[in-house]
Amino acid sequence: MSDQAAEPVAPVADLPSGEPIPPPSAAAALEPITSIDEKKSQPSPAALIKALHASDAFLARLNKCLSTPTGIDTVLLLLCYTSKFSASILGVLSRSILQRSLREWLAVIAGSVPQGATTAVVVDSKTAAAVAPAAARALVHAKRLNALSTLLSEARTMTRLWALVGMYFWGKGILAKTAAVWRAKRNPSSLSASDKEQLPTATETTISLVQFSLCVALQVLENGAYLSSKGVLGWQPARIGKAYLWSARFWAAYVGIEIGRLLALEPKEKRKDDSWRGSLAKNLAWAPLTVHWSSEKGLVSEMVVGLLGSIPGLVQMRELWASTA
Repeated sequence: MSDQAAEPVAPVADLPSGEPIPPPSAAAALEPITSIDEKKSQPSPAALIKALHASDAFLARLNKCLSTPTGIDTVLLLLCYTSKFSASILGVLSRSILQRSLREWLAVIAGSVPQGATTAVVVDSKTAAAVAPAAARALVHAKRLNALSTLLSEARTMTRLWALVGMYFWGKGILAKTAAVWRAKRNPSSLSASDKEQLPTATETTISLVQFSLCVALQVLENGAYLSSKGVLGWQPARIGKAYLWSARFWAAYVGIEIGRLLALEPKEKRKDDSWRGSLAKNLAWAPLTVHWSSEKGLVSEMVVGLLGSIPGLVQMRELWASTA
Protein backbone atom coordinates (compact mmCIF):
# COMPACT_ATOMS: atom_id res chain seq x y z
CA MET A 1 0.00 0.00 0.00
CA SER A 2 10.68 1.82 -6.63
CA ASP A 3 10.04 5.01 -8.08
CA GLN A 4 12.39 5.94 -10.88
CA ALA A 5 13.84 9.41 -10.38
CA ALA A 6 14.71 11.67 -13.26
CA GLU A 7 18.00 13.51 -13.50
CA PRO A 8 17.96 16.44 -11.03
CA VAL A 9 17.24 19.81 -12.59
CA ALA A 10 18.04 23.09 -10.89
CA PRO A 11 14.62 24.55 -10.05
CA VAL A 12 13.72 28.20 -10.31
CA ALA A 13 10.59 27.72 -8.16
CA ASP A 14 8.37 25.01 -6.71
CA LEU A 15 4.93 23.94 -7.81
CA PRO A 16 2.18 23.74 -5.16
CA SER A 17 2.71 19.96 -5.20
CA GLY A 18 6.35 20.45 -4.20
CA GLU A 19 7.74 19.41 -7.58
CA PRO A 20 10.46 21.74 -8.92
CA ILE A 21 9.81 23.83 -12.01
CA PRO A 22 12.77 23.27 -14.37
CA PRO A 23 14.36 26.39 -15.87
CA PRO A 24 13.88 27.03 -19.59
CA SER A 25 16.67 25.97 -21.91
CA ALA A 26 18.85 28.58 -23.56
CA ALA A 27 17.26 27.86 -26.94
CA ALA A 28 13.80 28.30 -25.55
CA ALA A 29 14.80 31.61 -23.97
CA LEU A 30 15.88 32.97 -27.39
CA GLU A 31 12.82 31.78 -29.29
CA PRO A 32 10.39 34.51 -30.26
CA ILE A 33 6.98 34.35 -28.58
CA THR A 34 4.34 33.15 -31.03
CA SER A 35 0.62 32.74 -30.71
CA ILE A 36 -0.79 30.31 -28.20
CA ASP A 37 -2.33 28.18 -30.95
CA GLU A 38 1.07 27.69 -32.58
CA LYS A 39 2.84 26.80 -29.32
CA LYS A 40 0.44 24.26 -27.83
CA SER A 41 2.61 21.95 -25.75
CA GLN A 42 2.28 18.25 -26.45
CA PRO A 43 3.49 15.61 -23.99
CA SER A 44 6.61 13.96 -25.25
CA PRO A 45 6.86 10.15 -25.50
CA ALA A 46 9.52 10.20 -22.78
CA ALA A 47 7.18 12.05 -20.41
CA LEU A 48 4.36 9.61 -21.12
CA ILE A 49 6.63 6.63 -20.51
CA LYS A 50 7.86 8.19 -17.26
CA ALA A 51 4.27 8.77 -16.12
CA LEU A 52 3.37 5.18 -16.95
CA HIS A 53 6.38 3.90 -15.00
CA ALA A 54 5.43 6.06 -12.01
CA SER A 55 1.83 4.83 -12.11
CA ASP A 56 2.99 1.24 -12.42
CA ALA A 57 5.34 1.62 -9.44
CA PHE A 58 2.59 3.23 -7.35
CA LEU A 59 0.08 0.49 -8.16
CA ALA A 60 2.68 -2.20 -7.47
CA ARG A 61 3.31 -0.79 -3.98
CA LEU A 62 -0.42 -0.35 -3.37
CA ASN A 63 -0.96 -3.98 -4.38
CA LYS A 64 1.65 -5.04 -1.81
CA CYS A 65 -0.17 -2.96 0.81
CA LEU A 66 -3.43 -4.74 0.00
CA SER A 67 -1.91 -8.24 -0.09
CA THR A 68 -2.30 -8.91 3.65
CA PRO A 69 -5.25 -8.54 6.07
CA THR A 70 -3.26 -6.03 8.13
CA GLY A 71 -2.51 -3.97 5.03
CA ILE A 72 -6.15 -3.98 3.94
CA ASP A 73 -7.26 -2.88 7.41
CA THR A 74 -4.68 -0.07 7.42
CA VAL A 75 -5.92 1.28 4.09
CA LEU A 76 -9.54 1.02 5.24
CA LEU A 77 -8.66 2.72 8.54
CA LEU A 78 -7.05 5.67 6.78
CA LEU A 79 -9.89 6.10 4.30
CA CYS A 80 -12.56 5.65 6.97
CA TYR A 81 -11.43 8.45 9.27
CA THR A 82 -10.10 10.87 6.67
CA SER A 83 -13.46 10.68 4.86
CA LYS A 84 -15.29 11.24 8.16
CA PHE A 85 -13.11 14.26 8.94
CA SER A 86 -13.51 15.65 5.41
CA ALA A 87 -17.27 15.17 5.61
CA SER A 88 -17.41 17.06 8.91
CA ILE A 89 -15.38 19.97 7.52
CA LEU A 90 -17.51 20.19 4.37
CA GLY A 91 -20.71 19.91 6.39
CA VAL A 92 -19.82 22.70 8.81
CA LEU A 93 -18.62 25.07 6.09
CA SER A 94 -21.50 24.41 3.70
CA ARG A 95 -24.17 24.77 6.40
CA SER A 96 -22.64 28.04 7.57
CA ILE A 97 -22.61 29.43 4.02
CA LEU A 98 -26.15 28.24 3.37
CA GLN A 99 -27.48 29.84 6.54
CA ARG A 100 -25.81 33.15 5.76
CA SER A 101 -26.99 33.12 2.14
CA LEU A 102 -30.56 32.22 3.12
CA ARG A 103 -30.66 35.03 5.68
CA GLU A 104 -29.55 37.52 3.02
CA TRP A 105 -32.08 36.09 0.55
CA LEU A 106 -34.91 36.30 3.09
CA ALA A 107 -33.93 39.86 3.92
CA VAL A 108 -34.24 40.80 0.24
CA ILE A 109 -37.66 39.14 0.04
CA ALA A 110 -38.81 40.88 3.22
CA GLY A 111 -37.77 44.22 1.78
CA SER A 112 -39.83 43.64 -1.36
CA VAL A 113 -43.07 42.81 0.48
CA PRO A 114 -45.44 45.81 0.96
CA GLN A 115 -45.75 47.07 4.49
CA GLY A 116 -48.51 45.31 6.38
CA ALA A 117 -48.70 42.40 3.93
CA THR A 118 -47.79 38.83 4.83
CA THR A 119 -46.26 36.13 2.69
CA ALA A 120 -45.20 32.53 3.17
CA VAL A 121 -41.75 31.39 2.09
CA VAL A 122 -40.90 27.71 1.78
CA VAL A 123 -37.19 26.92 2.03
CA ASP A 124 -36.33 23.46 0.71
CA SER A 125 -33.33 21.79 -0.89
CA LYS A 126 -34.13 23.30 -4.30
CA THR A 127 -34.26 26.79 -2.80
CA ALA A 128 -30.96 26.23 -1.00
CA ALA A 129 -29.35 24.97 -4.21
CA ALA A 130 -30.53 28.09 -6.06
CA VAL A 131 -29.35 30.50 -3.33
CA ALA A 132 -25.91 28.92 -2.72
CA PRO A 133 -25.23 26.21 -5.33
CA ALA A 134 -21.61 25.60 -4.32
CA ALA A 135 -22.53 25.14 -0.63
CA ALA A 136 -25.42 22.83 -1.57
CA ARG A 137 -23.10 20.67 -3.68
CA ALA A 138 -20.57 20.57 -0.84
CA LEU A 139 -23.30 19.38 1.54
CA VAL A 140 -24.17 16.56 -0.88
CA HIS A 141 -20.50 15.53 -1.02
CA ALA A 142 -20.34 15.62 2.79
CA LYS A 143 -23.25 13.18 3.00
CA ARG A 144 -21.58 10.87 0.51
CA LEU A 145 -18.29 10.95 2.40
CA ASN A 146 -20.15 10.15 5.61
CA ALA A 147 -21.79 7.21 3.88
CA LEU A 148 -18.38 6.03 2.67
CA SER A 149 -16.95 6.30 6.20
CA THR A 150 -19.84 4.26 7.62
CA LEU A 151 -19.40 1.60 4.95
CA LEU A 152 -15.64 1.32 5.57
CA SER A 153 -16.17 1.16 9.32
CA GLU A 154 -18.57 -1.75 8.90
CA ALA A 155 -16.12 -3.46 6.53
CA ARG A 156 -13.41 -3.24 9.22
CA THR A 157 -15.80 -4.61 11.84
CA MET A 158 -16.64 -7.53 9.56
CA THR A 159 -12.99 -8.39 8.91
CA ARG A 160 -12.36 -8.37 12.67
CA LEU A 161 -14.77 -11.29 13.07
CA TRP A 162 -11.75 -13.55 12.48
CA ALA A 163 -9.49 -11.71 14.93
CA LEU A 164 -10.06 -14.30 17.66
CA VAL A 165 -8.15 -16.83 15.55
CA GLY A 166 -5.05 -14.62 15.59
CA MET A 167 -5.58 -13.94 19.30
CA TYR A 168 -5.44 -17.66 19.97
CA PHE A 169 -1.86 -17.79 18.69
CA TRP A 170 -1.02 -14.55 20.49
CA GLY A 171 -2.19 -16.13 23.76
CA LYS A 172 -0.32 -19.33 22.93
CA GLY A 173 2.91 -17.34 22.57
CA ILE A 174 2.33 -15.51 25.86
CA LEU A 175 1.74 -18.80 27.68
CA ALA A 176 4.92 -20.27 26.16
CA LYS A 177 6.95 -17.29 27.44
CA THR A 178 5.28 -17.53 30.84
CA ALA A 179 6.18 -21.22 31.04
CA ALA A 180 9.78 -20.43 30.09
CA VAL A 181 9.99 -17.81 32.86
CA TRP A 182 8.56 -20.29 35.36
CA ARG A 183 11.04 -22.99 34.33
CA ALA A 184 13.93 -20.52 34.57
CA LYS A 185 12.92 -19.63 38.12
CA ARG A 186 12.73 -23.27 39.13
CA ASN A 187 15.98 -24.26 37.44
CA PRO A 188 18.17 -21.19 36.76
CA SER A 189 21.12 -23.28 35.59
CA SER A 190 19.13 -24.68 32.63
CA LEU A 191 19.43 -21.40 30.69
CA SER A 192 22.45 -19.48 29.48
CA ALA A 193 22.99 -15.83 30.38
CA SER A 194 21.89 -14.65 26.92
CA ASP A 195 18.69 -16.73 27.13
CA LYS A 196 17.87 -15.25 30.53
CA GLU A 197 18.23 -11.73 29.14
CA GLN A 198 15.72 -12.47 26.40
CA LEU A 199 13.07 -13.73 28.80
CA PRO A 200 10.37 -11.20 29.76
CA THR A 201 10.18 -9.96 33.30
CA ALA A 202 7.31 -10.85 35.61
CA THR A 203 5.87 -7.36 35.08
CA GLU A 204 6.01 -7.65 31.29
CA THR A 205 4.39 -11.09 31.42
CA THR A 206 1.58 -9.83 33.65
CA ILE A 207 0.94 -6.85 31.36
CA SER A 208 0.86 -9.12 28.30
CA LEU A 209 -1.66 -11.46 29.96
CA VAL A 210 -3.90 -8.56 31.03
CA GLN A 211 -3.80 -6.95 27.58
CA PHE A 212 -4.51 -10.30 25.93
CA SER A 213 -7.52 -10.87 28.20
CA LEU A 214 -8.86 -7.38 27.47
CA CYS A 215 -8.54 -7.90 23.71
CA VAL A 216 -10.31 -11.26 23.82
CA ALA A 217 -13.14 -9.78 25.89
CA LEU A 218 -13.60 -6.76 23.62
CA GLN A 219 -13.52 -8.89 20.48
CA VAL A 220 -16.06 -11.40 21.80
CA LEU A 221 -18.42 -8.56 22.74
CA GLU A 222 -17.96 -6.74 19.42
CA ASN A 223 -18.50 -9.92 17.40
CA GLY A 224 -21.62 -10.79 19.37
CA ALA A 225 -23.06 -7.28 19.06
CA TYR A 226 -22.32 -7.02 15.33
CA LEU A 227 -23.70 -10.45 14.47
CA SER A 228 -26.80 -9.78 16.57
CA SER A 229 -27.37 -6.46 14.82
CA LYS A 230 -27.45 -8.41 11.54
CA GLY A 231 -29.84 -11.04 12.88
CA VAL A 232 -27.26 -13.83 13.08
CA LEU A 233 -27.41 -13.99 16.89
CA GLY A 234 -30.38 -13.25 19.10
CA TRP A 235 -29.14 -10.51 21.42
CA GLN A 236 -31.72 -7.83 22.16
CA PRO A 237 -31.00 -4.17 21.23
CA ALA A 238 -30.34 -3.23 24.86
CA ARG A 239 -27.79 -6.02 25.18
CA ILE A 240 -26.18 -5.04 21.87
CA GLY A 241 -25.74 -1.46 23.09
CA LYS A 242 -24.18 -2.59 26.37
CA ALA A 243 -21.88 -4.99 24.52
CA TYR A 244 -20.55 -2.19 22.31
CA LEU A 245 -20.06 0.05 25.36
CA TRP A 246 -18.12 -2.57 27.31
CA SER A 247 -16.13 -3.51 24.24
CA ALA A 248 -14.99 0.11 23.98
CA ARG A 249 -14.23 0.20 27.71
CA PHE A 250 -12.02 -2.86 27.46
CA TRP A 251 -10.29 -1.23 24.52
CA ALA A 252 -9.79 1.96 26.55
CA ALA A 253 -8.20 -0.10 29.32
CA TYR A 254 -5.89 -1.78 26.81
CA VAL A 255 -4.84 1.58 25.35
CA GLY A 256 -4.20 3.06 28.80
CA ILE A 257 -2.00 0.11 29.78
CA GLU A 258 -0.13 0.30 26.46
CA ILE A 259 0.63 4.01 26.93
CA GLY A 260 1.94 3.28 30.43
CA ARG A 261 4.05 0.40 29.14
CA LEU A 262 5.57 2.50 26.37
CA LEU A 263 6.44 5.34 28.76
CA ALA A 264 7.56 3.31 31.78
CA LEU A 265 8.96 -0.01 30.59
CA GLU A 266 10.49 0.63 27.18
CA PRO A 267 14.27 1.31 27.33
CA LYS A 268 15.29 4.94 26.81
CA GLU A 269 17.38 4.08 23.76
CA LYS A 270 14.28 2.64 22.10
CA ARG A 271 12.42 5.92 22.44
CA LYS A 272 14.50 7.37 19.62
CA ASP A 273 13.07 4.84 17.16
CA ASP A 274 10.29 5.82 14.79
CA SER A 275 8.40 2.66 15.74
CA TRP A 276 8.21 3.71 19.40
CA ARG A 277 7.11 7.23 18.50
CA GLY A 278 4.54 5.88 16.08
CA SER A 279 3.11 3.48 18.67
CA LEU A 280 2.86 6.25 21.23
CA ALA A 281 1.22 8.65 18.76
CA LYS A 282 -1.35 6.02 17.74
CA ASN A 283 -2.29 5.14 21.29
CA LEU A 284 -2.45 8.78 22.40
CA ALA A 285 -4.88 9.39 19.54
CA TRP A 286 -6.97 6.32 20.36
CA ALA A 287 -7.16 7.13 24.09
CA PRO A 288 -9.76 9.97 23.91
CA LEU A 289 -11.70 8.10 21.22
CA THR A 290 -12.03 4.93 23.29
CA VAL A 291 -13.22 7.03 26.25
CA HIS A 292 -15.69 8.77 23.92
CA TRP A 293 -17.08 5.44 22.69
CA SER A 294 -17.18 4.14 26.28
CA SER A 295 -19.66 6.86 27.23
CA GLU A 296 -23.35 6.44 26.49
CA LYS A 297 -23.70 10.07 25.36
CA GLY A 298 -20.25 10.52 23.85
CA LEU A 299 -17.76 13.27 24.59
CA VAL A 300 -16.49 14.72 21.29
CA SER A 301 -17.92 15.73 17.92
CA GLU A 302 -17.74 13.73 14.71
CA MET A 303 -15.11 16.15 13.42
CA VAL A 304 -12.84 15.38 16.39
CA VAL A 305 -13.47 11.65 15.92
CA GLY A 306 -12.41 11.95 12.28
CA LEU A 307 -9.35 14.03 13.13
CA LEU A 308 -8.08 11.78 15.93
CA GLY A 309 -8.87 8.60 14.02
CA SER A 310 -6.89 9.87 11.03
CA ILE A 311 -3.70 10.02 13.11
CA PRO A 312 -3.32 6.23 13.60
CA GLY A 313 -4.35 5.77 9.97
CA LEU A 314 -1.62 8.10 8.73
CA VAL A 315 1.03 6.60 11.04
CA GLN A 316 0.17 3.01 10.06
CA MET A 317 -0.08 3.86 6.37
CA ARG A 318 3.33 5.54 6.49
CA GLU A 319 4.87 2.45 8.10
CA LEU A 320 3.10 0.14 5.67
CA TRP A 321 4.12 2.18 2.65
CA ALA A 322 7.75 2.24 3.78
CA SER A 323 7.74 -1.54 4.21
CA THR A 324 6.74 -2.04 0.55
CA ALA A 325 9.62 -0.02 -0.91
